[in-house]
Amino acid sequence: MSLSEIQSEFIAGLRDPSAPPPDSLKARGGTLPKRRFDVYRNNVVASLIEALKASFPAVLHLVGDEFFKATARVYIDLEPPRSPLMFLYGKTFGDFLDRFPPAASIPYLGDVARLEWARLSAYHAADRTAISIDSLAEIRPDQLGAVTFQLHPSLELFSSRWPLFSLWAATSGLAPQDAVKMDAPEQVIVVRPAFDVDTRRLPSDGYNFIKALREGATLGEAAGLAAEISQTFDLANHLEGLFQLGAVIGITKNHD
Repeated sequence: MSLSEIQSEFIAGLRDPSAPPPDSLKARGGTLPKRRFDVYRNNVVASLIEALKASFPAVLHLVGDEFFKATARVYIDLEPPRSPLMFLYGKTFGDFLDRFPPAASIPYLGDVARLEWARLSAYHAADRTAISIDSLAEIRPDQLGAVTFQLHPSLELFSSRWPLFSLWAATSGLAPQDAVKMDAPEQVIVVRPAFDVDTRRLPSDGYNFIKALREGATLGEAAGLAAEISQTFDLANHLEGLFQLGAVIGITKNHD
């Protein structure tokens, strides 16, 4: 057998708990080391389950240990790791939960998992230095509406039909569980400008304002879109909040 065939056989054996040890494995006397291979296989699966628990603590809190382990076992079979870096494992877990029939009674579970993955990704995102709101003072008032913002590479936005931030905060011990209103959709921002990942709830106009900036809209265009959603949109307030979050790393003047 070629090396690639041996590796494929070994991986297939790890993924199927009922499979015998690969024929390429031999113990003394030429026998198959079934007991030792079973131990190794169980350790691999247990390690992957623990990695998923570490990455998705809010999901674990919502469903409990037994359900999480059973769910993770199915996910591992369908989506084995493709990198030796365990912090990269679980990117598709939220999408998997959306399609997983036993989780159908918890329809917000996928959104919670995606938020947790965004927090993990933000933690490992590239470091960039945020700029202060004082940078706007360098731009002439008549040019301000035409500038575009470069936002921090760790920044992620979510708009959920569920109280996403409240669910995450309650399961993370940051808010009381009885404060969650399940009929209240929420928008969330995740960003890591320095050492700590910041996760906050956004008003709908703030979400649309930042989303437009992220997609390349000018400051004037983004403010106009947000104002269409809310007549009380306060540009100065949202700009101050965006800079205080450390979410802006650059400003481009598009017209001299």
